[in-house]
Amino acid sequence: MKRIMLRVAYDGTAYNGWQIQPGGTTIEGELNKALSDLLEEEIAVIGASRTDAGVHALCNVAVFDTDTRIAPERIAPALNARLTEDIRIQESREVASDFHPRKCPTRKTYEYRIYTGKYENPIGRQYAHFVYVPLDEEKMQKAAEYLVGEHDFKSFCVAKAQVLTTVRTVYAVQVKREGSYLTIRVSGSGFLFNMVRIIAGTLIEVGRGSMEPEQVKAILEAKDRQAAGPTAPARGLTLISLEFCEKRD
Repeated sequence: MKRIMLRVAYDGTAYNGWQIQPGGTTIEGELNKALSDLLEEEIAVIGASRTDAGVHALCNVAVFDTDTRIAPERIAPALNARLTEDIRIQESREVASDFHPRKCPTRKTYEYRIYTGKYENPIGRQYAHFVYVPLDEEKMQKAAEYLVGEHDFKSFCVAKAQVLTTVRTVYAVQVKREGSYLTIRVSGSGFLFNMVRIIAGTLIEVGRGSMEPEQVKAILEAKDRQAAGPTAPARGLTLISLEFCEKRD
């Protein structure tokens, strides 16, 4: 028995998120189906990040155990031949048998993309949220700086999330403009359900002048979902990098 790690990229538009759920097509479900067919054994992957419905990824990580004799590096191309074009394996390799992608120290980086043109751009509309009012990126960046560090992010999480703690560490938040696009890049040790999308929605409110940057500090202190801005749509969000330290004896 050996443990194989996959790096998975996907367009999440057509999927009900990563995690298997009744009545929905998911990334995890498609991987399990394709792997079971390829390896002729029942496979259930363990994913590093359970992205929401409609969210994209360039580098999510999954592991599974198998008795196959197929060389680990050959699994990626063989699996890609069985997957739809919106899911692609970027790498397959063997890892330590005790490696678990959700139990390792991790640095995850998400980008939330916003299109700020006069009218919505039909090209790329599945990968950016259209905001028709002008956004002040300098104010957004000033507000973002209040989020850096270890905080209780209860205000930036769905109200009934079932988690042991809402304390998380955010390493960096950057707001960058390139032409008509604004990108919010958030790096942290891990994120709560909808956390990055609520951060994006709150920073958009600051950018449009509905909130002052200093209010973000009060939002954190409130520990109340109603204090923060709206949850930005899923289509603008992409997991762009995931770094971890493999556990070895």
